[in-house]
Amino acid sequence: MTEDVANAIKEQIANNPILLYMKGSPHAPQCGFSARTVQCLMECNQRFSYVDILSNPAIRQTLPAIANWPTFPQLYVNGELIGGCDIVSEMHAQGELQPLLESAKEDQSSP
Repeated sequence: MTEDVANAIKEQIANNPILLYMKGSPHAPQCGFSARTVQCLMECNQRFSYVDILSNPAIRQTLPAIANWPTFPQLYVNGELIGGCDIVSEMHAQGELQPLLESAKEDQSSP
């Protein structure tokens, strides 16, 4: 793991209130887990940033060690790892994802 890549990841997480590391893009996911996670986020009507790990192999290789989470996608809200597809899907089904995402938006607009 190079320090530059690790620092870039930490900066991405810090600078984006809602950030999804995924395979592909929200409009063209490259795996079913990324597609399901994006669908949950889009149903919450909140804007989010994303990083395509397939076109960023250094991030794909480094992020699991930083996050201590081996799989993708990985959703971060307010700098904290929420989890992957199963956790995000479960939170969405239980009505917990929407308020979490809304709080990220509110925190971003706070001074």
